[in-house]
Amino acid sequence: MTQSCEQYTLEILHLDDYLIFVHKPAGLLVHPSWITPPGEVTLVGLLKTQFPEETIHTVHRLDRATSGVMVFARNKEVAQSLQQMFRDRLVCKTYLCVTRGWTEPRGVIDYALKPEYDKFADPLANPDKAPKEAVTHFRQLACVELPIAVGRYPVARYSLVEVKPLTGRKHQIRRHMKHIFHPLVGDTKHGEGRHNRLFREHFGCNRLLLMAIRLELAHPVTGQHLSITAHPGHEIDALFAELGWPEVVEREYGEKRQ
Repeated sequence: MTQSCEQYTLEILHLDDYLIFVHKPAGLLVHPSWITPPGEVTLVGLLKTQFPEETIHTVHRLDRATSGVMVFARNKEVAQSLQQMFRDRLVCKTYLCVTRGWTEPRGVIDYALKPEYDKFADPLANPDKAPKEAVTHFRQLACVELPIAVGRYPVARYSLVEVKPLTGRKHQIRRHMKHIFHPLVGDTKHGEGRHNRLFREHFGCNRLLLMAIRLELAHPVTGQHLSITAHPGHEIDALFAELGWPEVVEREYGEKRQ
């Protein structure tokens, strides 16, 4: 399907002389990829359109299916500082996700992950790399039991979970939550098809329910503490209201949306 820039609105969350924080929509690539059609709209492309006189530097990534807050640098030196901050784990990354089942109230997943091998995206990569350290903290914010049968179970249970990954492995949150038997809803690779289908058929939800809701860091130039939040959006607000979680995001992450 051909995309156009008009499909996406670039929401800028914070802007100064050195940094641009934006809210990436679900379904939007950050960078062009050789496996996508020519002319595919990307977040970097939208930024170039809005800041045509500048070179915008990427310092971290979000998967195409994930929405939420990202930070970009407006010069090379700031980009290098930010990249080092991410490597040194000086950036606190907070995500929201919806998982199958009721999780524990809180926990730490310390489970090394083998780099994922993608023969299409990187056919020359080594498929036998050793696992790397991966640590994720999680906290259950809400849960729900729906009177909808799934398989042999007469009801369906789900949790709204705050997740804070300390490391940045590919698909870390998706793989870690699957490891503790609470896969993410809408995850077509690591999730469970019956629950994905339930959300499509009963709630019209066709996306991965993983949102990068907040980045916290010291400004690499001024040292000011920054806490930038990307609220999930009206579509997720409506879904959470149907699940009985209408005030959770406002309670945990900021003022009520207008």
